[in-house]
Amino acid sequence: MSKLKVQSFTISLDGYGAGPEQSLQEPLGVGGERLHEWLVATRTFHQMQKIEGGSTDTDDAFAQRGFKNLGAWILGRNMFGPVRGPWLDEAWKGWWGDEPPYHVPVFVLTHHARPPVTMQGGTTFHFVTDGIEAALRRAREAAAGRDVRVGGGAATIRQYLKARLIDEMHIAIAPVLLGSGESLFAGIHLPALGYRVGEHVTTPKATHVVFTRN
Repeated sequence: MSKLKVQSFTISLDGYGAGPEQSLQEPLGVGGERLHEWLVATRTFHQMQKIEGGSTDTDDAFAQRGFKNLGAWILGRNMFGPVRGPWLDEAWKGWWGDEPPYHVPVFVLTHHARPPVTMQGGTTFHFVTDGIEAALRRAREAAAGRDVRVGGGAATIRQYLKARLIDEMHIAIAPVLLGSGESLFAGIHLPALGYRVGEHVTTPKATHVVFTRN
């Protein structure tokens, strides 16, 4: 059966999944890029960027796992871009250029309707205005039996956790401190929601923790 997963979502030691003051110049917030040093060094990330090289170590193995049996993504509005409120025009098509790294349907949570945006490489962004369960239903239909990945941001993951809809969650904890930003586990009681630690591995650049749901 199709599973809803979080894969390779990185937080700081003090629990932030993004830095403060997200903007066009700082898409991950101030200091947020430091979270992903473990990922950008991997062969998986290099292949996504269509460049040579990259590590083939434990960090890369976790990055690879995030793309196995993957049929659709769900993103929060902030993950799609810095635009807030109603769509003033349809010029903004994401952070990733003409060919985003998804290559499958992507369902973007928003309060403001917008027609689908079809990009190169198999990615189509669909904008969902009727909540997280509707987005998951549509994503599972599009995935056709494969898994659905929640890409973030932190607020979107929290919504799915609180609803006990996430089946498995891989969190990478980077050895950095942000001090402020978007906290992943604010208001979340993971044991009460049925989540437990199923796996944990430490590398020089991150601690990888996999949570499963009872």
